[in-house]
Amino acid sequence: MTTMPRYLLSVFGPAARTDYGPYPSKEDMLQAFADTGAFNDRLQREGYFVFADGLEPATTATTVDGQGESPVLTDGPYLETKEHIGGFWVIEAPDLDVALALAADGSKACRGVIEVRPFQTAESVAALLDS
Repeated sequence: MTTMPRYLLSVFGPAARTDYGPYPSKEDMLQAFADTGAFNDRLQREGYFVFADGLEPATTATTVDGQGESPVLTDGPYLETKEHIGGFWVIEAPDLDVALALAADGSKACRGVIEVRPFQTAESVAALLDS
């Protein structure tokens, strides 16, 4: 059985937040949640959905560097940026064009910019090793 390629759709939003996260008002937040819920339902209904979730603000992150003898833990995100990942979807789609079209619909629903990245496959790793 062949599986479809998987893609990570990462939702980015401003690091600066209001009382309603990245949304300007409670009404905007509730509408975005409703629209995102409808988009999630569509992904499930059409067979693209693997997993999705929202994240707490980047200020709640802990960065872990375990490359040395003892792990180094640092409060906060790894990168200091004006935008952070706020949530994500993992989807299965037949190709990048479908994933990009779904990302455009997801962006509209959640009111955030979405980065689309394919997951590594055995074929993509083998191509790296052969080059």
